[in-house]
Amino acid sequence: MLDYPFTPPTAVDPPAEWQELREKCPVAHVRKPDGSEALLLTRYDDVRLMITDRRFVRNTPAGGEAMAARIAFMNDEQEHMRWRRLLSRSFTAKRMTALEPGIRRIAHELIDEMTRKPPPADLRTALGFPLPVYVICDLLGVPAADRERFAHWSDRFLNLSAFTADEVRQSGIEMWTYMHAHVLGKRENPGDDLLSELITVAGSEDGRLTEEEAVFTGQALLVAGHETTANMIGKMAAMLLARRERWDRLLADPALVPTAVEEVLRYDTNLGFGTHRLVTETVEIAGTVVEAGTTVLSSMPSANRDERIFTDADRMDLARSPNPHLTFGAGPHSCLGQSLARVELRAVLSVLLERLPTLDLAVGVEDLRRREGLLVGGLEAVPVRW
Repeated sequence: MLDYPFTPPTAVDPPAEWQELREKCPVAHVRKPDGSEALLLTRYDDVRLMITDRRFVRNTPAGGEAMAARIAFMNDEQEHMRWRRLLSRSFTAKRMTALEPGIRRIAHELIDEMTRKPPPADLRTALGFPLPVYVICDLLGVPAADRERFAHWSDRFLNLSAFTADEVRQSGIEMWTYMHAHVLGKRENPGDDLLSELITVAGSEDGRLTEEEAVFTGQALLVAGHETTANMIGKMAAMLLARRERWDRLLADPALVPTAVEEVLRYDTNLGFGTHRLVTETVEIAGTVVEAGTTVLSSMPSANRDERIFTDADRMDLARSPNPHLTFGAGPHSCLGQSLARVELRAVLSVLLERLPTLDLAVGVEDLRRREGLLVGGLEAVPVRW
């Protein structure tokens, strides 16, 4: 029985167990930090099956339960898909791309502020953390004065160890109360933000969001749209600067930024604890019979390193194409906000290359530290100089 999660050699490198399990034991018995047992999947095809097959249902730790406790429609497949269709109309790649000039402006402003002081600086604190919450608050029509409250709630939803279940639950109540009042305000006085559109614009097939659905949507967009991208900005910079030739190649050919972002998403070893699913009926995975009621974890970063799918999987290829990584999931339940995340990452990387071509890590890669206990992986700090 292996203890999970595994300990990697550095904050940006994969643990040795992944490759060994992909080769010899793709369905492994593991013990989680709370002492409970589960099965861990590490191969691409098996992980993709788990996140797309309806026989595997969501079994999310505390933060997700607190946020979705009042939402029956999340457990109703037909209603859940109706909700996704409503949101997908507003989260088109074209619409998210139209946000890029504003995101670039925010990035420039944050870099202006960071560079007013001499280096070193923490890129996560100065740029990675504030930018996504500014963007998501603008999308939701949330006043700038409330950004810090949103960041506070987001941190509690996604941290498995730093807060008690009661603290997570209390944050859920606080955020639900805030978003409920915010939704009512948008119904009375809609603006030009995404939440107003989702509440007030009726579609021919699906109608509009109910009050309860709108509140949940606001919560989901915050948690998914803030913490994940905030962490990814810091990790992206750390991975590219860990080997100077990567950064220099992008400086020489900025047209590689889109494929570089996809490769960073694939290459990231620190996506968090893993996706939880509960098996609802007996199923066979990679020759192993898995009984109903079993908890199954999937390691997406291990799947993204599967040599059966990716040539030279352990090499970062900034021009890799195609790149069918699973970082945003797959199938009908893939990440709704992936277009926004891609636009944010492309915009931030482009602005960093433009503004700070001499950017470098101010510490060795071995000195970077992972943020522990997060459902989504991140680094404690990304010290940089320029």
